[in-house]
Amino acid sequence: MSVLDTAVLAIDPLLSGDLDLGIVGIVALKVVVAFVILLVSVMLMIWFERKLVADMHNRIGPSVAGPFGVLQTLADGIKLFFKEDLIPDRSDRVVFKLAPYLSLIPAFLVFAIVPIGGDFSSGDGTVTWFGERTYLQVADPPVGVLFFLALSSIAVYGVMLAGWSSGSKYPLIGSVRASAQMISYEAALGLAIATVFLTSGSLSTHDIVASQVEGNWNVFATGVVPFLVFVLAGTAELNRPPFDLVEAEQELVGGFHTEYSSIRFALFFLAEFMNVITMSAIAVTLFLGGPDGPILVERVAWVWPTLWFSLKVLAFLFTFVWLRATLPRIRYDQLMDLGWKVLIPLALGWFLLLATLNVGRDRGWSPLVVVFASVAVLWAGAAMLGGAVRKARAERLALEFESDEVLDAGDGA
Repeated sequence: MSVLDTAVLAIDPLLSGDLDLGIVGIVALKVVVAFVILLVSVMLMIWFERKLVADMHNRIGPSVAGPFGVLQTLADGIKLFFKEDLIPDRSDRVVFKLAPYLSLIPAFLVFAIVPIGGDFSSGDGTVTWFGERTYLQVADPPVGVLFFLALSSIAVYGVMLAGWSSGSKYPLIGSVRASAQMISYEAALGLAIATVFLTSGSLSTHDIVASQVEGNWNVFATGVVPFLVFVLAGTAELNRPPFDLVEAEQELVGGFHTEYSSIRFALFFLAEFMNVITMSAIAVTLFLGGPDGPILVERVAWVWPTLWFSLKVLAFLFTFVWLRATLPRIRYDQLMDLGWKVLIPLALGWFLLLATLNVGRDRGWSPLVVVFASVAVLWAGAAMLGGAVRKARAERLALEFESDEVLDAGDGA
Protein backbone atom coordinates (compact mmCIF):
# COMPACT_ATOMS: atom_id res chain seq x y z
CA MET A 1 0.00 0.00 0.00
CA SER A 2 1.39 3.40 -1.00
CA VAL A 3 1.93 6.32 1.36
CA LEU A 4 -0.93 8.21 -0.29
CA ASP A 5 -3.34 5.29 0.12
CA THR A 6 -2.38 4.96 3.79
CA ALA A 7 -2.99 8.69 4.36
CA VAL A 8 -6.43 8.45 2.77
CA LEU A 9 -7.49 5.34 4.71
CA ALA A 10 -5.94 6.29 8.05
CA ILE A 11 -8.82 8.59 9.02
CA ASP A 12 -10.71 5.55 10.35
CA PRO A 13 -8.63 4.13 13.24
CA LEU A 14 -9.51 0.66 11.96
CA LEU A 15 -7.35 1.32 8.89
CA SER A 16 -4.51 3.18 10.58
CA GLY A 17 -2.30 0.10 10.92
CA ASP A 18 -1.52 -2.96 8.84
CA LEU A 19 -4.43 -4.69 7.15
CA ASP A 20 -5.22 -8.32 7.97
CA LEU A 21 -8.14 -10.66 7.41
CA GLY A 22 -9.85 -9.55 10.63
CA ILE A 23 -9.90 -5.91 9.59
CA VAL A 24 -11.04 -6.81 6.08
CA GLY A 25 -13.82 -8.88 7.66
CA ILE A 26 -14.96 -5.92 9.80
CA VAL A 27 -15.03 -3.66 6.74
CA ALA A 28 -17.02 -6.26 4.81
CA LEU A 29 -19.42 -6.59 7.76
CA LYS A 30 -19.96 -2.82 7.84
CA VAL A 31 -20.73 -2.83 4.10
CA VAL A 32 -23.26 -5.65 4.46
CA VAL A 33 -24.90 -4.07 7.53
CA ALA A 34 -25.17 -0.67 5.81
CA PHE A 35 -26.65 -2.27 2.70
CA VAL A 36 -29.21 -4.27 4.69
CA ILE A 37 -30.16 -1.24 6.81
CA LEU A 38 -30.65 0.85 3.67
CA LEU A 39 -32.75 -1.77 1.88
CA VAL A 40 -34.98 -2.37 4.90
CA SER A 41 -35.28 1.41 5.39
CA VAL A 42 -36.38 1.81 1.77
CA MET A 43 -39.03 -0.87 2.19
CA LEU A 44 -40.33 0.79 5.35
CA MET A 45 -40.10 4.26 3.78
CA ILE A 46 -42.34 3.26 0.87
CA TRP A 47 -44.89 1.83 3.31
CA PHE A 48 -44.55 4.90 5.55
CA GLU A 49 -45.18 7.28 2.65
CA ARG A 50 -48.16 5.39 1.30
CA LYS A 51 -49.70 5.06 4.76
CA LEU A 52 -49.08 8.67 5.79
CA VAL A 53 -50.36 10.12 2.52
CA ALA A 54 -53.43 7.90 2.84
CA ASP A 55 -54.07 9.26 6.35
CA MET A 56 -53.66 12.84 5.14
CA HIS A 57 -56.09 12.15 2.28
CA ASN A 58 -58.56 10.34 4.52
CA ARG A 59 -57.90 6.94 2.92
CA ILE A 60 -56.82 3.54 4.29
CA GLY A 61 -53.63 2.84 2.37
CA PRO A 62 -51.84 -0.56 2.48
CA SER A 63 -53.67 -2.85 4.90
CA VAL A 64 -53.62 -6.43 3.56
CA ALA A 65 -50.05 -7.72 3.26
CA GLY A 66 -48.69 -8.17 6.77
CA PRO A 67 -49.55 -6.22 9.95
CA PHE A 68 -50.86 -2.76 8.97
CA GLY A 69 -49.83 -3.57 5.38
CA VAL A 70 -46.11 -3.28 6.21
CA LEU A 71 -45.22 -6.14 3.83
CA GLN A 72 -46.96 -4.55 0.85
CA THR A 73 -43.65 -3.18 -0.50
CA LEU A 74 -42.11 -6.66 -0.33
CA ALA A 75 -45.10 -8.10 -2.19
CA ASP A 76 -44.83 -5.42 -4.89
CA GLY A 77 -41.10 -6.08 -5.27
CA ILE A 78 -41.67 -9.84 -5.70
CA LYS A 79 -44.37 -9.12 -8.28
CA LEU A 80 -42.11 -6.78 -10.28
CA PHE A 81 -39.23 -9.26 -10.11
CA PHE A 82 -41.29 -11.95 -11.88
CA LYS A 83 -42.96 -9.70 -14.46
CA GLU A 84 -41.83 -9.73 -18.08
CA ASP A 85 -38.85 -7.50 -18.82
CA LEU A 86 -39.64 -5.43 -21.92
CA ILE A 87 -37.00 -3.67 -24.01
CA PRO A 88 -38.23 -1.28 -26.76
CA ASP A 89 -37.20 -2.14 -30.32
CA ARG A 90 -35.76 1.33 -30.97
CA SER A 91 -33.82 1.53 -27.73
CA ASP A 92 -30.07 1.40 -27.21
CA ARG A 93 -30.12 -1.94 -25.42
CA VAL A 94 -26.79 -1.63 -23.58
CA VAL A 95 -27.44 1.88 -22.24
CA PHE A 96 -31.09 1.03 -21.53
CA LYS A 97 -29.98 -1.84 -19.27
CA LEU A 98 -27.17 0.15 -17.63
CA ALA A 99 -29.15 3.31 -16.70
CA PRO A 100 -31.02 1.92 -13.63
CA TYR A 101 -27.73 0.96 -11.98
CA LEU A 102 -26.31 4.45 -12.55
CA SER A 103 -29.20 5.74 -10.44
CA LEU A 104 -29.10 3.06 -7.74
CA ILE A 105 -25.38 2.64 -7.00
CA PRO A 106 -24.65 6.34 -6.18
CA ALA A 107 -27.51 6.33 -3.65
CA PHE A 108 -25.91 3.48 -1.69
CA LEU A 109 -22.37 4.89 -1.96
CA VAL A 110 -23.51 8.23 -0.49
CA PHE A 111 -24.94 6.44 2.54
CA ALA A 112 -21.54 4.80 3.07
CA ILE A 113 -19.99 8.09 4.28
CA VAL A 114 -22.72 8.92 6.82
CA PRO A 115 -21.92 8.41 10.55
CA ILE A 116 -24.97 6.69 12.01
CA GLY A 117 -23.73 6.33 15.59
CA GLY A 118 -20.87 6.78 18.02
CA ASP A 119 -20.44 8.94 21.12
CA PHE A 120 -19.26 12.36 19.92
CA SER A 121 -20.16 14.25 23.11
CA SER A 122 -17.72 12.60 25.51
CA GLY A 123 -15.59 10.67 23.02
CA ASP A 124 -14.23 10.74 19.50
CA GLY A 125 -17.15 8.90 17.91
CA THR A 126 -15.42 5.52 17.80
CA VAL A 127 -16.88 2.17 18.79
CA THR A 128 -15.20 -1.17 19.50
CA TRP A 129 -16.00 -4.12 17.24
CA PHE A 130 -14.24 -7.45 17.82
CA GLY A 131 -11.50 -5.68 19.74
CA GLU A 132 -10.88 -3.03 17.06
CA ARG A 133 -11.76 0.68 17.26
CA THR A 134 -13.69 1.99 14.28
CA TYR A 135 -16.35 4.46 13.17
CA LEU A 136 -20.02 3.58 12.69
CA GLN A 137 -19.82 4.40 8.99
CA VAL A 138 -18.52 2.38 6.07
CA ALA A 139 -15.91 4.95 5.02
CA ASP A 140 -14.71 8.39 6.06
CA PRO A 141 -12.75 9.87 3.13
CA PRO A 142 -11.10 13.24 3.86
CA VAL A 143 -13.16 14.74 1.00
CA GLY A 144 -16.45 13.14 2.03
CA VAL A 145 -18.59 16.16 1.14
CA LEU A 146 -17.05 16.37 -2.33
CA PHE A 147 -17.65 12.63 -2.66
CA PHE A 148 -21.34 13.24 -1.99
CA LEU A 149 -21.53 16.03 -4.59
CA ALA A 150 -19.73 13.90 -7.18
CA LEU A 151 -22.07 10.95 -6.71
CA SER A 152 -25.18 13.12 -6.78
CA SER A 153 -23.94 14.44 -10.13
CA ILE A 154 -23.38 10.91 -11.45
CA ALA A 155 -27.00 10.05 -10.63
CA VAL A 156 -28.05 12.57 -13.29
CA TYR A 157 -26.54 10.31 -15.94
CA GLY A 158 -28.80 7.43 -14.93
CA VAL A 159 -31.92 9.53 -15.47
CA MET A 160 -30.63 11.20 -18.64
CA LEU A 161 -29.46 7.98 -20.29
CA ALA A 162 -32.67 6.17 -19.32
CA GLY A 163 -34.78 8.69 -21.23
CA TRP A 164 -32.41 9.00 -24.18
CA SER A 165 -31.88 5.26 -24.65
CA SER A 166 -35.62 4.45 -24.63
CA GLY A 167 -36.09 5.68 -28.19
CA SER A 168 -39.32 7.44 -27.21
CA LYS A 169 -40.18 11.13 -27.09
CA TYR A 170 -41.87 11.37 -23.68
CA PRO A 171 -38.99 9.72 -21.75
CA LEU A 172 -36.55 11.95 -23.66
CA ILE A 173 -38.41 15.09 -22.60
CA GLY A 174 -38.46 13.86 -19.01
CA SER A 175 -34.72 13.17 -19.05
CA VAL A 176 -33.95 16.61 -20.53
CA ARG A 177 -36.02 18.19 -17.78
CA ALA A 178 -34.18 16.07 -15.22
CA SER A 179 -30.73 17.09 -16.40
CA ALA A 180 -31.62 20.79 -16.44
CA GLN A 181 -33.32 20.59 -13.05
CA MET A 182 -30.57 18.63 -11.31
CA ILE A 183 -27.73 20.72 -12.72
CA SER A 184 -29.52 23.95 -11.79
CA TYR A 185 -30.18 22.96 -8.19
CA GLU A 186 -26.77 21.30 -7.81
CA ALA A 187 -25.24 24.78 -7.75
CA ALA A 188 -27.46 25.97 -4.89
CA LEU A 189 -26.88 22.68 -3.06
CA GLY A 190 -23.11 23.04 -3.37
CA LEU A 191 -23.13 26.63 -2.14
CA ALA A 192 -25.22 25.65 0.89
CA ILE A 193 -22.76 22.86 1.69
CA ALA A 194 -19.83 25.26 1.23
CA THR A 195 -21.04 27.25 4.25
CA VAL A 196 -20.84 24.04 6.32
CA PHE A 197 -17.20 23.28 5.68
CA LEU A 198 -16.45 27.00 5.96
CA THR A 199 -17.83 26.75 9.49
CA SER A 200 -16.55 23.27 10.38
CA GLY A 201 -13.18 23.58 8.67
CA SER A 202 -13.27 20.05 7.23
CA LEU A 203 -14.70 18.03 4.35
CA SER A 204 -14.81 14.83 6.39
CA THR A 205 -18.33 13.88 7.50
CA HIS A 206 -16.96 12.49 10.77
CA ASP A 207 -15.12 15.75 11.54
CA ILE A 208 -18.21 17.79 10.60
CA VAL A 209 -20.29 15.83 13.12
CA ALA A 210 -17.53 16.12 15.74
CA SER A 211 -17.59 19.92 15.37
CA GLN A 212 -21.31 20.03 16.27
CA VAL A 213 -21.25 18.45 19.71
CA GLU A 214 -23.36 19.70 22.63
CA GLY A 215 -25.98 21.32 20.42
CA ASN A 216 -23.59 23.52 18.41
CA TRP A 217 -25.28 22.43 15.21
CA ASN A 218 -24.41 23.98 11.88
CA VAL A 219 -28.04 24.88 11.27
CA PHE A 220 -27.52 27.63 13.86
CA ALA A 221 -23.82 28.31 13.22
CA THR A 222 -24.49 29.05 9.55
CA GLY A 223 -27.58 31.16 10.23
CA VAL A 224 -30.42 28.77 9.18
CA VAL A 225 -30.52 30.16 5.60
CA PRO A 226 -28.08 27.57 4.12
CA PHE A 227 -30.10 24.82 5.79
CA LEU A 228 -33.31 26.03 4.14
CA VAL A 229 -31.54 26.35 0.77
CA PHE A 230 -30.19 22.81 1.19
CA VAL A 231 -33.65 21.41 1.94
CA LEU A 232 -35.25 23.14 -1.07
CA ALA A 233 -32.42 22.30 -3.45
CA GLY A 234 -32.28 18.73 -2.14
CA THR A 235 -36.02 18.30 -2.72
CA ALA A 236 -35.60 19.47 -6.32
CA GLU A 237 -32.51 17.28 -6.73
CA LEU A 238 -34.58 14.27 -5.67
CA ASN A 239 -37.39 15.16 -8.09
CA ARG A 240 -39.79 15.10 -5.18
CA PRO A 241 -43.08 17.06 -5.15
CA PRO A 242 -43.63 19.91 -5.73
CA PHE A 243 -40.58 19.62 -8.05
CA ASP A 244 -41.50 16.26 -9.67
CA LEU A 245 -41.67 17.65 -13.22
CA VAL A 246 -39.40 14.84 -14.40
CA GLU A 247 -42.24 12.36 -13.80
CA ALA A 248 -45.19 14.65 -14.55
CA GLU A 249 -47.82 11.99 -15.27
CA GLN A 250 -50.30 14.48 -16.76
CA GLU A 251 -47.73 15.52 -19.38
CA LEU A 252 -45.16 12.75 -19.78
CA VAL A 253 -47.05 9.54 -18.88
CA GLY A 254 -44.35 8.52 -16.38
CA GLY A 255 -41.32 10.55 -17.36
CA PHE A 256 -37.91 9.12 -18.09
CA HIS A 257 -38.80 5.55 -17.03
CA THR A 258 -42.02 5.23 -19.05
CA GLU A 259 -40.59 2.40 -21.19
CA TYR A 260 -39.20 0.43 -18.24
CA SER A 261 -40.89 -2.60 -16.72
CA SER A 262 -40.23 -5.46 -14.33
CA ILE A 263 -37.09 -5.37 -12.21
CA ARG A 264 -35.53 -2.42 -14.10
CA PHE A 265 -38.48 -0.22 -13.18
CA ALA A 266 -38.20 -1.50 -9.61
CA LEU A 267 -34.54 -0.39 -9.55
CA PHE A 268 -35.55 3.18 -10.45
CA PHE A 269 -38.28 3.06 -7.82
CA LEU A 270 -35.77 1.73 -5.29
CA ALA A 271 -33.22 4.42 -6.22
CA GLU A 272 -35.79 7.20 -5.80
CA PHE A 273 -36.69 6.26 -2.23
CA MET A 274 -33.10 5.34 -1.37
CA ASN A 275 -32.04 8.83 -2.47
CA VAL A 276 -34.67 10.34 -0.16
CA ILE A 277 -33.20 8.46 2.80
CA THR A 278 -29.58 9.27 1.92
CA MET A 279 -30.37 12.96 1.33
CA SER A 280 -32.09 13.10 4.72
CA ALA A 281 -29.10 11.40 6.34
CA ILE A 282 -26.70 13.87 4.69
CA ALA A 283 -28.82 16.83 5.85
CA VAL A 284 -28.79 15.49 9.42
CA THR A 285 -25.01 14.97 9.23
CA LEU A 286 -24.19 18.40 7.84
CA PHE A 287 -26.64 20.60 9.74
CA LEU A 288 -28.22 18.77 12.70
CA GLY A 289 -25.26 17.16 14.44
CA GLY A 290 -25.69 13.65 13.05
CA PRO A 291 -25.85 11.21 16.01
CA ASP A 292 -25.28 14.02 18.53
CA GLY A 293 -27.75 14.03 21.40
CA PRO A 294 -28.02 13.53 25.16
CA ILE A 295 -27.15 10.16 26.72
CA LEU A 296 -30.19 9.54 28.93
CA VAL A 297 -29.21 6.12 30.32
CA GLU A 298 -25.50 5.40 30.72
CA ARG A 299 -25.98 1.63 30.87
CA VAL A 300 -27.02 1.58 27.19
CA ALA A 301 -25.05 4.65 26.12
CA TRP A 302 -24.17 3.13 22.73
CA VAL A 303 -27.86 3.05 21.72
CA TRP A 304 -28.64 6.74 22.09
CA PRO A 305 -26.51 8.24 19.26
CA THR A 306 -28.02 5.87 16.71
CA LEU A 307 -31.49 6.53 18.13
CA TRP A 308 -31.09 10.32 17.85
CA PHE A 309 -29.77 9.96 14.31
CA SER A 310 -32.75 7.78 13.34
CA LEU A 311 -35.26 10.22 14.85
CA LYS A 312 -33.73 13.17 13.01
CA VAL A 313 -33.81 11.28 9.70
CA LEU A 314 -37.41 10.25 10.38
CA ALA A 315 -38.34 13.92 10.89
CA PHE A 316 -36.90 14.73 7.47
CA LEU A 317 -38.72 11.81 5.86
CA PHE A 318 -41.98 12.98 7.40
CA THR A 319 -41.34 16.45 5.96
CA PHE A 320 -40.79 15.04 2.46
CA VAL A 321 -44.04 13.07 2.67
CA TRP A 322 -45.88 16.08 4.10
CA LEU A 323 -44.76 18.22 1.15
CA ARG A 324 -45.88 15.52 -1.27
CA ALA A 325 -49.35 15.34 0.25
CA THR A 326 -49.79 19.11 0.56
CA LEU A 327 -48.26 21.09 -2.30
CA PRO A 328 -49.29 21.03 -5.98
CA ARG A 329 -46.71 20.64 -8.72
CA ILE A 330 -45.25 23.98 -9.85
CA ARG A 331 -44.66 25.05 -13.45
CA TYR A 332 -41.29 24.43 -15.05
CA ASP A 333 -40.53 28.14 -15.49
CA GLN A 334 -41.28 28.66 -11.78
CA LEU A 335 -38.89 25.82 -10.98
CA MET A 336 -36.06 27.42 -12.98
CA ASP A 337 -36.81 30.88 -11.59
CA LEU A 338 -36.62 29.60 -8.03
CA GLY A 339 -33.30 27.90 -8.66
CA TRP A 340 -31.44 30.53 -10.68
CA LYS A 341 -33.00 33.78 -9.46
CA VAL A 342 -33.59 33.01 -5.78
CA LEU A 343 -31.69 30.06 -4.33
CA ILE A 344 -28.34 30.47 -6.09
CA PRO A 345 -28.03 34.24 -5.39
CA LEU A 346 -29.24 33.73 -1.81
CA ALA A 347 -26.81 30.87 -1.13
CA LEU A 348 -23.90 32.73 -2.76
CA GLY A 349 -24.64 35.95 -0.86
CA TRP A 350 -24.90 34.12 2.46
CA PHE A 351 -21.64 32.27 1.80
CA LEU A 352 -19.87 35.57 1.09
CA LEU A 353 -21.38 37.05 4.26
CA LEU A 354 -20.07 34.19 6.42
CA ALA A 355 -16.68 34.35 4.73
CA THR A 356 -16.46 38.09 5.39
CA LEU A 357 -17.39 37.60 9.04
CA ASN A 358 -14.68 34.94 9.41
CA VAL A 359 -12.05 37.20 7.80
CA GLY A 360 -13.14 40.12 9.98
CA ARG A 361 -12.92 38.00 13.13
CA ASP A 362 -9.42 36.78 12.22
CA ARG A 363 -8.18 40.32 11.54
CA GLY A 364 -9.85 41.93 14.51
CA TRP A 365 -12.30 44.11 12.60
CA SER A 366 -15.35 45.51 14.34
CA PRO A 367 -18.15 42.91 13.98
CA LEU A 368 -20.80 45.64 13.85
CA VAL A 369 -19.08 47.44 10.96
CA VAL A 370 -18.51 44.18 9.09
CA VAL A 371 -22.15 43.14 9.44
CA PHE A 372 -23.53 46.52 8.34
CA ALA A 373 -21.16 46.77 5.38
CA SER A 374 -21.86 43.19 4.28
CA VAL A 375 -25.63 43.60 4.57
CA ALA A 376 -25.45 46.87 2.59
CA VAL A 377 -23.49 45.21 -0.22
CA LEU A 378 -25.83 42.20 -0.31
CA TRP A 379 -28.88 44.47 -0.27
CA ALA A 380 -27.49 46.46 -3.21
CA GLY A 381 -26.77 43.24 -5.10
CA ALA A 382 -30.28 41.93 -4.43
CA ALA A 383 -31.78 45.24 -5.59
CA MET A 384 -29.81 45.15 -8.85
CA LEU A 385 -30.76 41.52 -9.46
CA GLY A 386 -34.42 42.26 -8.74
CA GLY A 387 -34.34 45.26 -11.07
CA ALA A 388 -32.79 43.20 -13.87
CA VAL A 389 -35.40 40.46 -13.43
CA ARG A 390 -38.28 42.97 -13.47
CA LYS A 391 -36.90 44.70 -16.57
CA ALA A 392 -36.53 41.38 -18.41
CA ARG A 393 -40.06 40.37 -17.43
CA ALA A 394 -41.48 43.71 -18.63
CA GLU A 395 -39.66 43.41 -21.98
CA ARG A 396 -40.94 39.86 -22.44
CA LEU A 397 -44.53 40.92 -21.67
CA ALA A 398 -44.21 43.81 -24.11
CA LEU A 399 -43.05 41.47 -26.87
CA GLU A 400 -45.90 39.08 -26.13
CA PHE A 401 -48.39 41.95 -26.22
CA GLU A 402 -47.04 43.15 -29.58
CA SER A 403 -47.24 39.65 -31.05
CA ASP A 404 -50.85 39.33 -29.84
CA GLU A 405 -51.74 42.63 -31.51
CA VAL A 406 -50.19 41.45 -34.78
CA LEU A 407 -52.18 38.25 -34.63
CA ASP A 408 -55.41 40.10 -33.84
CA ALA A 409 -54.80 42.46 -36.77
CA GLY A 410 -54.23 39.51 -39.08
CA ASP A 411 -57.44 37.84 -37.92
CA GLY A 412 -59.36 41.07 -38.55
CA ALA A 413 -57.99 41.37 -42.07
